[in-house]
Amino acid sequence: MAIKITGDCINCGACEPVCPNGAIFANGDVWSFSYKTTLSGTFVSKSGISSDADESHDAISDDVYYIVTDKCTECVGFHDEPQCASVCPVDCCLPDEDNEETKEELTLKMQSLHP
Repeated sequence: MAIKITGDCINCGACEPVCPNGAIFANGDVWSFSYKTTLSGTFVSKSGISSDADESHDAISDDVYYIVTDKCTECVGFHDEPQCASVCPVDCCLPDEDNEETKEELTLKMQSLHP
């Protein structure tokens, strides 16, 4: 499953630089599929979002750092555990029970983000 950042986030920013997929953004920041990936042109995400990889999408949270579910692979293909959770000083990077995925699905998502 993807990881989510809870409202307990203190906006320290420790998680953002360790995400290999560029799935973590500061509160209020826009996001794109191309950020920290090799994507270009039209991209269709696992959830069906179709856009230019460089297109800016509205922030998901204006209050705390957030994770774009369509970019989160729990660090599969890069690390043995989600790096955001390992560096979070307040343990607010938790499994997102609304977005459960198998390791195989996470691997395919990683491969789609880094073709």
